[in-house]
Amino acid sequence: MDIICVTDRQLCGDFIFRLKKIVSAKPKYIILREKDMSEEAYTALAREVLDICRSGGVPLICNTFFAAAGEIGADGIHLPLWLAKKGGYGRFAHMGISVHSPSEAAEAEKLGADYITYGHIFPTDCKRGLAPRGTEALREVCSLVNIPVYAIGGITPQNAARTTEAGAAGICLMSSLMLAEEPGLLFDEFNKNRSIL
Repeated sequence: MDIICVTDRQLCGDFIFRLKKIVSAKPKYIILREKDMSEEAYTALAREVLDICRSGGVPLICNTFFAAAGEIGADGIHLPLWLAKKGGYGRFAHMGISVHSPSEAAEAEKLGADYITYGHIFPTDCKRGLAPRGTEALREVCSLVNIPVYAIGGITPQNAARTTEAGAAGICLMSSLMLAEEPGLLFDEFNKNRSIL
C-alpha cells in the first residue's frame, strides 16, 4: 500500500526530527503542506526538507507554493484545483491535485495531474462537522480516471484496506504520522492490515 505523508509541523514538537523518521520509513512522497507560512519562510523550510528527502530517496512535493518548488528544485507540486486551473506553475516530475468530486477528478486529469488526492473519506477531526464522502464515492472517482487516486481523511490501519478495495492506489496520512513516535511501526501496522476489508 502506497502511503503519502502530508505534513503539519504544528502537530509535532520537533518537526525536523519527526520528518527524518518519516523519511526513513520510505513513504511514496512527502507533501510539504504548510499553508500558514509566508512564501519566504516556506522556501527556507522546503530547502531543509528537500535535503532530508534526497538523502532518504523520497520525492518532495511542495504544496501550493509552486514558485518555491521551482526555486529549490523540488520533485513536484501539489495544488488545489482552483490554482491548477490558473496555470503558470511550470513543469515538474510530479503534479498532484486535490479534488472533492468526480467532475473535479476528471478535470484534474485533463489538466495533466499524474495523481490526485480525494477525500475526506472517513470522519476526521480535521474536517469536524463535515460529512465524509465515503468509499462508494471514492470508488466512483477511481473508476472515472486513469491516474492514481490517493484517499485522504480519517484513515486508520483498521479502515485503510477499504480504500484500496475501492480502487485507491494508496492513502495520505497527516495527523497520525505527525504524531507517531515511530513512523516505521505505523507503516508496518497499515501494511499488516491491508487485506482486512
